[in-house]
Amino acid sequence: MGERLTNKDRDQIEKWIGTGPKTFTLLYAITKDKCDVTVFHKKCDGQGPTVTVLYNDKESVYGGYSPITWNSVISAYGSSSEAFLFQLYHDGKQKPSKFELKAGQYHYAVCNQTNIGPTFGAGHDLHTFSGTINRSGSVFPLNGYAGFGNSYDMQGVSADDIHNGNLNVTELEVYKVTYDEDKERKPWRELDNWNTKELEKLKEDILTFKPSPDLNFKEARIAMIGPVGAGKSSFYNTIDSIFRGRITQRACSGSAEQSVTTGIYIPYSVRTDNGDSPKFILCDTPGLEESAGLEVNECSYLLDGNLPNFYLFNRKSPFTSKADNFEEDPTTQDRIHCVVFVLDATTLDVVSSKVVEKMKNFQRIMNEREIPQLIVLTKVDKLCKDVQKDISFTYKSWVVEEHVEKASQLLGLRRSNVLPVKNYEEETTLDININILTLLALRKILDSTEDYMHNLLDRQKFGQMKICEK
Repeated sequence: MGERLTNKDRDQIEKWIGTGPKTFTLLYAITKDKCDVTVFHKKCDGQGPTVTVLYNDKESVYGGYSPITWNSVISAYGSSSEAFLFQLYHDGKQKPSKFELKAGQYHYAVCNQTNIGPTFGAGHDLHTFSGTINRSGSVFPLNGYAGFGNSYDMQGVSADDIHNGNLNVTELEVYKVTYDEDKERKPWRELDNWNTKELEKLKEDILTFKPSPDLNFKEARIAMIGPVGAGKSSFYNTIDSIFRGRITQRACSGSAEQSVTTGIYIPYSVRTDNGDSPKFILCDTPGLEESAGLEVNECSYLLDGNLPNFYLFNRKSPFTSKADNFEEDPTTQDRIHCVVFVLDATTLDVVSSKVVEKMKNFQRIMNEREIPQLIVLTKVDKLCKDVQKDISFTYKSWVVEEHVEKASQLLGLRRSNVLPVKNYEEETTLDININILTLLALRKILDSTEDYMHNLLDRQKFGQMKICEK
């Protein structure tokens, strides 16, 4: 069997250990090397700092970090203030927790004896096994003991909440941990060069975007749709700020708790510092709520260009084809060419099911029109301290990657169409890292828009322009 400890779990343990990047080298695994203390000591003694990880059949994962080398020569406790126990998962759910030694218990960090496997704490907090353990069915019934709380502060977490009431494991691994100053965390998404030159290239790519002359319209329309407070207006303001060369606030924006979008359908153009405008329009829409925001029919009219610019939505009187300002004969310029769902990364788990259902109903009519859809995932800096310190770390953060996956599953879109960003909020000056992350997202949106336009050209060329029923 291969190594069970995932990259993101290694990253988590690496953070807990601190002092820079680490390399994890598998020394011992009971499924491969036998669950035998002699084999354990042969492979792990004298190897320096190690991480012991236990996996059970309930998908719980836990273990301990020892900065002290294991040995079978001297039977004694090893002293360290840096050892800790940890939990990564319980019943398959992430429960990352670090349990440090109690004051006055540093002398009992680990226990070394000839006839026992990895053991932590006096008492013992975690004694894995002794002698030889044979597999029983799909598990190894370890004969050790888990007296959590003797030497380590378990913060009120019970043994059952860590190992499900027993020490039956499907695997036990021991990894050697070494400091690696040359280690570079591998990004989960392909990275462009993150520098001023790349920023200027992104700007140039975006400024040269334009619809094909054969389509008879000059600007692409991109609709922004999402829950209240997700950051639609702030996303536009961030893009506008980048091209204006200063922080702008043309679109009213609020906080996650309260939207200040006024219930108006507002098309915004972006202007550069010399007055030019890129060939796209970002269309802001009212924030979605369970009983407010766009309805399905209104979304259909929006997509087809029947909805007039600056239309003020009325909760009591939805927009219909009988409205006085209904656009009876919209042009291709009036229609929506791409939709961006704007979601708050910090609230993905609590988005109302009714709001999600609304967005999925919107998707159905977008799919009928073959309109591309992407997700802009805002506030990723609030997910991870490393990203908060350095936005350029976004594509290396497993926490952000995990939320990209959540957003992808929420609306059934490809992961590559989920675009993490950090909008300008409290900043008073531009930041190159925020700019690059934002423009990477915008370039992907424009690429999808361009793909849609090529499809329109094909339909014109082959006489198969799709006529959508109103």
